[in-house]
Amino acid sequence: MKNTLIICILTITLKAYAQNSLPYNPGTSLALVENPVKKEKNILSKPKGLTVREVKWSALENLLNSNTDTTYIVNFWATWCGPCVKELPYFEQLNRSFAGQKVKIVLVSMDFVQDKDKRVVPFVERMQLKNTVWLLNEPDANSWIDRVDPSWSGALPATLILNPTNKKRAFYEKSLNYETLAHALGYFVGY
Repeated sequence: MKNTLIICILTITLKAYAQNSLPYNPGTSLALVENPVKKEKNILSKPKGLTVREVKWSALENLLNSNTDTTYIVNFWATWCGPCVKELPYFEQLNRSFAGQKVKIVLVSMDFVQDKDKRVVPFVERMQLKNTVWLLNEPDANSWIDRVDPSWSGALPATLILNPTNKKRAFYEKSLNYETLAHALGYFVGY
């Protein structure tokens, strides 16, 4: 009788645990995986036009040295970086707020290239990111970090705002909120 009771309690406990366990990836906010069944459906049904483009340093360098009057916001982030994940919605909000302006937001993922399909693309879909998303395929960060900004230690998140035509440039090696981003961008677009 005692053994049967222990087995019943153990079975109930294990079933309850199995039903309530959440998939967890390091660096992912638990709020992002609050209902794994719904999130998996979003991952499987890819919205039109949503892609993560794998790029080399040369693509980023071309953007940094472009000859346009567009203001670029380049955010360096990773799926495993909690502060990065927290600020991504602010870049989406910024994109909506400055729609119609000569502003382009590029989110550069620093995740491993081999994690693109199993981690980065599902994350981008789950977050419903509309901004351009690049996955930087450059294993030797020391060869290009200083070219983004000499003050950058390589820590994430990091954001570069620049307008190549008027030579305005601002670099932030920290997590930003919407107000800070909008204020900084206002300087570039004349608000």
